[in-house]
Amino acid sequence: MIVEFTKMHGLGNDFMVVDMISQHAHLRAEQIKRLSDRRTGIGFDQLLLVEPPSKPDMDFKYRIFNADGSEVEQCGNGARCFAVFVTDQGLTDKNVIKVETANSDIELRIKDDGRVLVDMNTPRLEPSQVPFIAAQADTVYAVEVDGEVLKVSAISMGNPHAVLMVDDVAEAPIERLGPKLEQHPHFPEKTNVGFMEVVHRRFIKLRVFERGAGETMACGTGACAAVVAGIQRGALDSPVEVKLPGGNLNISWDGPGHNLMMEGPAMSIYQGKIRV
Repeated sequence: MIVEFTKMHGLGNDFMVVDMISQHAHLRAEQIKRLSDRRTGIGFDQLLLVEPPSKPDMDFKYRIFNADGSEVEQCGNGARCFAVFVTDQGLTDKNVIKVETANSDIELRIKDDGRVLVDMNTPRLEPSQVPFIAAQADTVYAVEVDGEVLKVSAISMGNPHAVLMVDDVAEAPIERLGPKLEQHPHFPEKTNVGFMEVVHRRFIKLRVFERGAGETMACGTGACAAVVAGIQRGALDSPVEVKLPGGNLNISWDGPGHNLMMEGPAMSIYQGKIRV
């Protein structure tokens, strides 16, 4: 089977994007894992599938698979690439694109300067919605890793996130703590792990260890979760500029009960065909 695809990236977080509206294919987990390999495959952090919507008020359905072949619920950088892809491919001519994901609906808008504004919906803060195992909701939770007690915020942006505040992201123990927090028993569906350095009240530096992918150049939902955590903990004021290894995002959030807005770039790299 020949599959046409587009390679894209959002701040270095890279994707294989496949139109499943004009072509039909089924990619198994082991095939996705092979395709994600940067030496023997295409190489990507996530595979994005563009599908017809299942809801009458939505324009598209958006499915996301990590490099290990596991399907996940949401990807902010991928959402911006999704908007550019469906526009460039002539799949829509709408200014506001409504997209359904595995557990929420989002709105995408391409601005005149080419940046993409994404309405990421309302952050979920209740432990059961993350999901995170805790006796009651709080802004910070104590989690033990190898005898060390860490203070983390647990937030869902459609996918689970643990956010730690660190003094210096450059020195943060991501390789040691990232995998252990990702699979910590307090997160029954595993979690993405963000390491946040607050530079000042409207600017942070962030590195993210993504569930099923490892550390990436950028994580859109991770940036959103970090800003929510910082505002909840009284360390940040909206809007916030987030500096990731791959570039910067702008996040706005007016607090619990309000939708969160994310703005940033997305780019196509090349198009190709591959036999699977």
